[in-house]
Amino acid sequence: MKNFGGMPNMQQLMKQAQKMQKQMEETQAALEAKELTATAGGGMIEVTITGKKEIKAITIKPEVVDPDDIETLEDLVMAAVNEAIRQADELSQKEMGRVTGGLGAGGLF
Repeated sequence: MKNFGGMPNMQQLMKQAQKMQKQMEETQAALEAKELTATAGGGMIEVTITGKKEIKAITIKPEVVDPDDIETLEDLVMAAVNEAIRQADELSQKEMGRVTGGLGAGGLF
């Protein structure tokens, strides 16, 4: 196939797309294996989450447990979980951005 006007041929584009797809799959698998830890309440609550956004562990310091104030404990757990999810999202975007060169998969496939 002749290259017209400096545009890459279809075979080259397909090869590049397949390479990028493989890199994305490898990166996704590596991300899913990672664990991130977030805290709330000055370290009173600690949440460990995987790159798949599955909670692996929640640690609650005994001094934060007050039977008369369950709402504060609930808020702290929620804050730590949300921070862990935010970290996982940020890591995923950063790592996938390296593979796609900032193009985003939506524009390629």
